[in-house]
Amino acid sequence: MNSVYLISDNIITSLGFSTEENMLAILRGEIGIKTHSDPHLSPFPLPLSQVDTHGLNDRFNQLLKDSCRDQIADSYTRLEKIFILSIHQALSEGSINPRDKRMVLILSTTKGNIDLLEEHFKARFPHKRIYLWELARTIQDFFGLANTPVVVSNACISGVLAITMAARWIQMGRWDHVIVSGGDIISEFVISGFQAFQSLSSEPCKPYDIHRDGLSLGEAAGTVILSGQKGLLNRSSVRVSGASVSNDANHISGPSRTGKELSLAMDKAIKESGLDATMIDHISAHGTATLFNDEMESKAMEISHLTKVPLNSYKGYWGHTLGAAGLIESVASIWSLNHNLLIKSAGFEKPGVPVPIHIIEKNTPANLNTCLKTASGFGGCNAAVVFQKC
Repeated sequence: MNSVYLISDNIITSLGFSTEENMLAILRGEIGIKTHSDPHLSPFPLPLSQVDTHGLNDRFNQLLKDSCRDQIADSYTRLEKIFILSIHQALSEGSINPRDKRMVLILSTTKGNIDLLEEHFKARFPHKRIYLWELARTIQDFFGLANTPVVVSNACISGVLAITMAARWIQMGRWDHVIVSGGDIISEFVISGFQAFQSLSSEPCKPYDIHRDGLSLGEAAGTVILSGQKGLLNRSSVRVSGASVSNDANHISGPSRTGKELSLAMDKAIKESGLDATMIDHISAHGTATLFNDEMESKAMEISHLTKVPLNSYKGYWGHTLGAAGLIESVASIWSLNHNLLIKSAGFEKPGVPVPIHIIEKNTPANLNTCLKTASGFGGCNAAVVFQKC
């Protein structure tokens, strides 16, 4: 089968509008989760990780100007702007023509333009814009993509699953290149849903910590461009070497109590990569900071003999960004590989999971060649992908 290479990438979060901006902010110890008081989102103050609105609008307006487009910026939703900027940035760093007939776009999102359900948006956009397929069509039209995009919406594994699908298609020869972009925004609907589960923390989340009390929500977009053509590589030298998915079949919102199913996905991804557990240098875990998720992950690491591998969660920096999480966390992990640097797991101070695991407590130089990225989500879904230096 064809190898699958990372050609270019982008991250847009509360910490910046590029991968480099985000990673440098993280190295400075910055946390993008701040307390916000917006009555349109929540009746009381809540720690959230939000993309800077002024920065977003300024950059999007400049993109329209630079590309000599006559569209009005306000004809695009907040999420569409974030998606378009992220994809544009990733395309600008590579040499792939967005109109290439041998390329397709996969969009990863859990809620799409869900804010259009709110009264103050209903008059601004046609109702059909709330549908995921219409979101995809809008982005396709902006870039003039030759092929109809594919939407992946499978809870919080959507981003990692989208990368897995893209890698499979390239390996099969179905497509030469795949743009994979994941995004979600914070809205009243999303916040009220997690409040109903009583799963939101009253302060910035603390993955794997004994004092963790829930997750922090974030909004973001992340993009990777994957290709079967190694000659297109520029600054990156990482490939997707293995991937797998599994399901707990346990509960609609509660994860497995044993971790066996996440372990199954990790083991299969590692086996497909031609490695074994001793050859994994770093794990970028899901790490939501909810009680049951972090417990389950620690058990899965024990079953797969990965408890000694340095592990972090990026959600302490950006919060849980839903459909974007698998993308932005993968990009951060790839940056970590390329820079031979293990990134501190923000919010962690004292172990609070039943199985001891190796949480990264400070930024540490290391000789890194492989990274295992995991994700888990509602419905019991799990996904794992292995990134490896070429």
